[in-house]
Amino acid sequence: MKTIEVFMKELANLVWGPATIFIFLGVGLYLTVLFGFFQFTHFKHVFKITFGSFFSKSKTSSVGVSAFEAVSTALAGSLGTGNIVGVATALCSGGPGAIFWMWVSALLGTILKFSEVVLSMCFRVHSGDCYLGGPMYVMERGLKWKFLGKVFAFFCVLASFGVGSTAQANSAVLALENGFNVPKLVSVFVLLVVFSLIIAGGIKRISVVAAKVVPIMSIIYIAFAIYIILKNITGIVPVFRMIFASAFNFRAAAGGQAGYFLNLALKYGVARSVFISEAGMGSSPIAHAASNSKSEIKQGCLGIFEVFFNTVVMCTMTALVILMTGALNITQDASQVTMIAFSKEIGILARWVLAVSLALFGFTTVMSWSYYGEQSVIYCFGKKFVVPYRIIYIASIGAGGLSAMSLVWHLSDVFNFLISLPNLLSIVLLSPHLKKLVGAYRQELKKSRQ
Repeated sequence: MKTIEVFMKELANLVWGPATIFIFLGVGLYLTVLFGFFQFTHFKHVFKITFGSFFSKSKTSSVGVSAFEAVSTALAGSLGTGNIVGVATALCSGGPGAIFWMWVSALLGTILKFSEVVLSMCFRVHSGDCYLGGPMYVMERGLKWKFLGKVFAFFCVLASFGVGSTAQANSAVLALENGFNVPKLVSVFVLLVVFSLIIAGGIKRISVVAAKVVPIMSIIYIAFAIYIILKNITGIVPVFRMIFASAFNFRAAAGGQAGYFLNLALKYGVARSVFISEAGMGSSPIAHAASNSKSEIKQGCLGIFEVFFNTVVMCTMTALVILMTGALNITQDASQVTMIAFSKEIGILARWVLAVSLALFGFTTVMSWSYYGEQSVIYCFGKKFVVPYRIIYIASIGAGGLSAMSLVWHLSDVFNFLISLPNLLSIVLLSPHLKKLVGAYRQELKKSRQ
């Protein structure tokens, strides 16, 4: 097992080298400029659409799921344990500067998510009482490259076992063990039973559960994080100085070791941002495509909010709690640093807060990724392989819950890389089509304001 772990670590380090970082940031910057900085100039409009979908009275439909349920499912898939454990891993491995590069990657990632969602809405298909979509349909119907669509779908199946099941189950089970002394086998058993009941209902049941659980779990975690931040508010300026100094230590970067740490900050900041937001991976557009929304651009705007809330808001809160409490100076163990940070300020209650948050985050991500993987299996191999896939997926949850944490994260990094490349290629090749849609939408907004 140790040999496998070392191999996967080396492979993860290889694929998340300078070239991969350049691709993600480069494509995000290219689309940002091409669309006239849409995610920034229309930020207010994005929030208007998002909160409008939250309070919309029309949340159900005979075909597809509502826009709110679709974005909740997508958020459930990306708003996972990475927001807690992933941030801790980035800080422990890349230092405070990794948070700055998470912000940069996230802000550029908003336009990646916007683009992949819009394309998935454009090229989705109507099947029975639901819509089917995602990058594989974009590649088949938009690029006329069905083979590339099958390559993406195959990688997405693999990613569902890494990003979706093993990593999330591992963090959730570990949190319950640390928080409530629940034996791993018990947690895994309960997780498997509840999860099996939900996925049997398909996207409609998954989206309904997500729409109820996502707001609750977000409020619980945000409330306690804000309390700790306010309690240590005098330290917020020094913490931000620390983040920027670590991210831009150019003087030290010219001299060897500190330059090495600067590289680590960039690498882990971007890698964890991709893992957490899934921007550019092409996974969450599979959920967005199931929406009954008639506007591709509006659904894409929900994708912008998804990344912003997930990474810029939630991850920043976790980072501030860890840095403001000085927990990073106590331990470099990513599995313990967040618990120590919360425990310093709210005592034994921290075990309850983190255990519940991690369990809910992990569970909803496992749930959403099962849908992504299942749709990819159907596209790649046909419906007759759905049942075998579900059995293997359920088994991977158990394996993830009982595996070594570091191995799980290395596997996830590799799978993220594999699923992203064909998706980013399709976005770039179809960017002229996207530019026309964005331009037309801008004109509609201008007319409506006149």
